[in-house]
Amino acid sequence: MSTETTSAAGATDTDADGGRFATISDAAVADLRAMIGEPIRSDRPHIGVLTPDAIRHFAFGIGDRNPLWVDESYAAARGRPQGAPPSALLAMDKVFSGYVTGLPGIHAMWAGADFRFERPLRVGDRLTGSATLKELRERPSRFAGRSFQQIYEVPFHDEAGELVATGESYCFRTERDTARERGKYEEIRVTWTPEQIAEIAERYREEEARRRGDVPRYVEDVAVGDALPRITKGPYTATTAIAFLLGWGGLYVRAHGDAFGLFDKHPALGIPNEWGVPEPPERVHWDPDLARRVGVPGAYDYGPERASWMGHVVTDWMGDDGFFRRLNVQVRRHNVIGELVTCEGRVTRVDPATGLVEVDLSATNQDGHESARGFAEVVLPLRAAPR
Repeated sequence: MSTETTSAAGATDTDADGGRFATISDAAVADLRAMIGEPIRSDRPHIGVLTPDAIRHFAFGIGDRNPLWVDESYAAARGRPQGAPPSALLAMDKVFSGYVTGLPGIHAMWAGADFRFERPLRVGDRLTGSATLKELRERPSRFAGRSFQQIYEVPFHDEAGELVATGESYCFRTERDTARERGKYEEIRVTWTPEQIAEIAERYREEEARRRGDVPRYVEDVAVGDALPRITKGPYTATTAIAFLLGWGGLYVRAHGDAFGLFDKHPALGIPNEWGVPEPPERVHWDPDLARRVGVPGAYDYGPERASWMGHVVTDWMGDDGFFRRLNVQVRRHNVIGELVTCEGRVTRVDPATGLVEVDLSATNQDGHESARGFAEVVLPLRAAPR
């Protein structure tokens, strides 16, 4: 059995007349649970092949200007293939990045992922994800009525059938009317002075100057407790969301007849805007009114962006010669328009014999509230080959 994806990452469905949202029924849960272990068709992956253009668009969409991703001549001059950010996998399979199935009309919130790599991503990779529903867990919720954690596993194979990476991602399905009525979220409005914007701009300039790049970071030079330089993201804007969409590709962000064709197939996805025109649920990422209707204090970022930002911390630090073996990220809260996020890391384990380094990752907003947490594993080069 093959099941089509029908719900969006960080999005919601509602009645066509803009009324109340659906609630979770036992029958819908039983239908979804019956899909466990079955293949899930991933509709319209945004990237089928990691071309130089696709890599560059994705990297710029997450604010990563690493020349190993965005400059073909940089890699060629060093006798290596152009690379790609590890999180580019999110653009190659829509189930992995949060477009899930089942529970029609129920909000889907992408909440985390685990990336495990057999080798680095590189230009020319044509990868195919094969998604299955791995698990469905009912979770206690103090603010959203019934809530379920929906977990998918997605192995990615190349054209030769070799396993390149395995992704596991999950979202929470929640009854958003209940969340809104219980008032978990308060209105958030963040503004910045010209002086603060100038300081943020300087932080970005410093990041560019300290990227490790083609200077090898050897495992012998790394110690437990070492801090990874911070990476700044934001302040978040609707333009930021659009930039990410250009590289990642929103499945429901469609135009003209293509959009109306989608709404014909899935009427619940066409939520009327203030002019009475149907628009997709993804507009919670730039439409503060719809975001508030689903219980969030304002338009907010995409969860997969957060995973990408955490990966950016590690790739800038490890340099071109490191191998990014694993990334695990949990999204902890919404980042609404106007917020600034700082991502950081700290070394927790070093194995000088194998080059394996483990790193704890964290992200906080401008007020010190946790935005995301996670960990990564990288393999760094050894200065001297083992005897």
